Amino acid sequence: MSLAEKISKFNRQRKWQKFLEQCAPGADTQILDIGFSDEEYSAVDNFLEKNYSYPQNITAIGIDQPNKFLARYPKVKAIKYDGTHFPFSDQSFSIAWSNAVLEHVGKREAQINFLKEIKRVAKKAFITTPNRNFPLEVHTRIPFLHWLPKDSFDWILKRVGKGWAAGSYMNLLNLKGLKEILALAGIKDYKIIKNKLFGLTLDFIIVW
Repeated sequence: MSLAEKISKFNRQRKWQKFLEQCAPGADTQILDIGFSDEEYSAVDNFLEKNYSYPQNITAIGIDQPNKFLARYPKVKAIKYDGTHFPFSDQSFSIAWSNAVLEHVGKREAQINFLKEIKRVAKKAFITTPNRNFPLEVHTRIPFLHWLPKDSFDWILKRVGKGWAAGSYMNLLNLKGLKEILALAGIKDYKIIKNKLFGLTLDFIIVW
């Protein structure tokens, strides 16, 4: 396991402990997992399914067909959706879990809609997203360049063989931007927990 993978595993385990502390899920808690991965590229993908003791209480949604996902996690309910409107009635779930998905849903308006949908369908939420101000961009593992305007960053990504991370793949947020979209989504009663690495904020946990 590489150093980056070890750090990712450590950080996800740390976020899992925060989830247990902040949301206290139990045997009857219905959880919505927003953004499952049909392909697992590392041991920390689909972290909720790997760690929650009551998989029959999880409903997972994503933009891919859950073929391999359901083979791995047959007790979980999994649904492909259109990436915009969650196919559930209001307050259907006790908790919404969304780990490192907010930065992938699109630009500002899409991110606001994503938060509105979470608020609509779940009584509590546990959302994580990377901090744009952290020196290393965690998806590409390139330092500093993500601080450039997005068009410039995308241009560089395409020329260093990481074009897969350009365009709509990610729109990173700093603390100011995160608070702005939370306000525009009508979410007021929340807390933001800063996960730190080497004294710097690596990512944010948003809980309400």
